[in-house]
This record gives sequence, C-alpha cells and structure tokens, in this order.
Amino acid sequence: MTTAQPTIAVPDSDALHRRGLMFILSSPSGAGKTTVSRMLLERDARLRMSVSVTTRPPRPGEIDGRDYIFTSQPGFDHMVEEGEFLEWAQVFDNSYGTPKAEVKAGLKDGKDYLFDIDWQGTQQLYQKMQADVVRVFLLPPSIDELRRRLTSRGTDSAEVIAARMERAKAEISHWDGYDYVIVNDDIDVCFAKVTQILAAERMRRARQTGLIPFVRELTAPDA
Repeated sequence: MTTAQPTIAVPDSDALHRRGLMFILSSPSGAGKTTVSRMLLERDARLRMSVSVTTRPPRPGEIDGRDYIFTSQPGFDHMVEEGEFLEWAQVFDNSYGTPKAEVKAGLKDGKDYLFDIDWQGTQQLYQKMQADVVRVFLLPPSIDELRRRLTSRGTDSAEVIAARMERAKAEISHWDGYDYVIVNDDIDVCFAKVTQILAAERMRRARQTGLIPFVRELTAPDA
C-alpha cells in the first residue's frame, strides 16, 4: 500500500534565474509511469504537464486545453506541415503532438515540463532539444509482475493483455536510450529516486543562467 508522501517544498522562484527542463518519464504499460507522473504533479508546484495536441475524441471529464488540445486530423496535419510540433506520432489510429512555441517560451522563463511519452517521442524531443531534455525510463521488477499488474486491472481481455505484453517487451528494448533507468519494485522508493533525479538536474550548472552575472559581481574589483 502506498504511504502518504509530503508535498515537495520548493520556493516560488529561484534565487538565480534558471532555464527550465523537459522531464520525460517513459515505461511500458503497467510499470508505473502514470502513477509516478501524478505524484510528481501533485507534490511539485514548479512542474507542469506538457499538454499535447490530439485527434482523438475527448473522454468524459476531459477539458480542451487542460487535458489535451483537441483538433481534427486535417488540423493536425496542417500543424505538422507548418513545423509546429517538437514531436508527434500516431498511436492506435490517433495522432498526438507536442506544441513547440509554448514549451520553448516556458523553458526560457524557467518552467519545467513533464512528458508522459514513449521512446519514439523521446527520441524526437532529444534530437531537437538535447540540452533541455532529461530522460527517465521505469522498468517493472519482472515480466511476470508486469503481466500480473495488467491482468489485475480487470479491464482488458486476454487478447488485449497479450498484445500489451508484446508492446511492453518492444518498449523495454529501448531502455538504453535514456539517461536514467529505475526498476519500479516499490512505488514510494521509485518516486523518491525520480524526485532526486529531478532535483539534481535542476541544479546543473549549464541550466543556472543567472550564475554568470552573479559570479561576475562576486569577483568584481572593489570599488
């Protein structure tokens, strides 16, 4: 059973200006990506979910502009032609894409974005935004445990579960395309490791754009 976790204490703003980052969480279905993503968003006020554009119909309770930006396939295709996506892909007959303008502006302002995408989307983002991207992959403790998690949901047929298991093995084969790989055998431990990675990546010297003027002031000759 998941124990209660405290909200991550973060300041409203950084003492020194910092460029934001693109924090990617990937995993096969059932390995904990959605749970860890939800925990991060609930407990870290500086992290926001990247809102994707999609051609699939809204599900009950979903709000346009908050959960997804819903559009038609012709509208999506036009955005692709105009180069408006950082990455895009077709998944189960629907198209999904990450809008470029909002993310680039947010990174410059020090905003951090969480991405719940697969390895193909991760590759596209990394090719375009290498220094801004942090890639984390979650692995299940075993294939048997992954199958048990998928089966315990009680929502899919045996055929669907078999297809998901094959897809999971294909996704796992791309584990070496990530900066960090975590075996999720305990959700609380996994979450703690993910937050440690996020904290360390925020402190990378290359992202501390306010350091240069700050150090210059420290080392300036006495007036």
